[in-house]
Formats: sequence, C-alpha cells, structure tokens
Amino acid sequence: MFGSWSRAVLIVALFLSPAAPVFAGGYNLAQYPLRVHIFQRTEQAHSSRQTVEWVEGEGKADLFERGGARGFDFGFHCGGRLMTSSGFETYPARWKTEGRLLEILLPVMGKPDAMNSCELKVAMKDFAYYRKGGNLSQEPAAAFKEWMEKHQYDPQKGKTQPVNLGAGKGPVEQ
Repeated sequence: MFGSWSRAVLIVALFLSPAAPVFAGGYNLAQYPLRVHIFQRTEQAHSSRQTVEWVEGEGKADLFERGGARGFDFGFHCGGRLMTSSGFETYPARWKTEGRLLEILLPVMGKPDAMNSCELKVAMKDFAYYRKGGNLSQEPAAAFKEWMEKHQYDPQKGKTQPVNLGAGKGPVEQ
C-alpha cells in the first residue's frame, strides 16, 4: 500500500508533528510541565581534584503552575552549580512529591542542547516573590495572578515575556 518513499514521509511527519515529544539533553520536556524562577541562592561546592563533585545550598524561587505563581524556599543537593534566573527566565520542572520535592532541569553551560536535573526540597508559601528596587519582595499569590493575567504572562503556557509593562508599574521588576 505504501511505498518506501511514502513511509519515509510519514515517519518524518510523525517526528515533526506538534504532538511529538521535545527532548533536551535526553529529557522529555513534556514530562516537566511546571516552570521555576530562581531569585536567589547560596551554595557550597564540594570538589575533588579541582573538579566540582556536588553542590548544596538553599534559596528562594517562584513555582508557576495552574495559571498562577507561588513562592517557595528550598534546599538542594545537586551534581553542579544552580544558576539564578535572568529576567523572566524560568526552568522546566515537575513534582516528584507534590508540595515537598521538585525536580528542575538546568542548562549545562557551554553545551546548548545539554540539561542536568536537580531536586529541590521545598517549603511552599502563600505568596509570590518578585524584585522591587533590587530587593526581593512578596506579593499575595492572588494579586500576583491578577498581574500575570493583566500582562498576559504565563511561562507554563509559553507566554514568557509580560506585555504592556509601564515604568515602575506592577509587582515585577526584573
């Protein structure tokens, strides 16, 4: 019924279809539906023979899920350094244990298509973090969600840059 050329076209179409999973560094991004913005972290690197073996520390971040954001404090123990987010940058994430343990994917510096995973032990908050005047501040989660809707910002849905930001208006200054 199908010639070899037709089969080849069908196979290519399946791999290029929007339903096909997207992989980054061997990870299926469809399995990481949440987004995390890391505002700050402190860390201690543990090295052997001038090579970082593992890093541990703590920090503050926002989790984007279900159309809103909630802040959380976290501790981590990872195989490499944990980078803070720039601007409105977020990292793919998923729950390993809801409300307690998140797994995030981090880019590997110098390797554009490589990713590493890191687990964060979290303490969820009822507010979202944001930067104001260079300082880390807090906003009630409901108010932050209103800001997200007003500025069409939802990194979980690919809306990674807020629109219609007036100078000094809104909770977020990046």
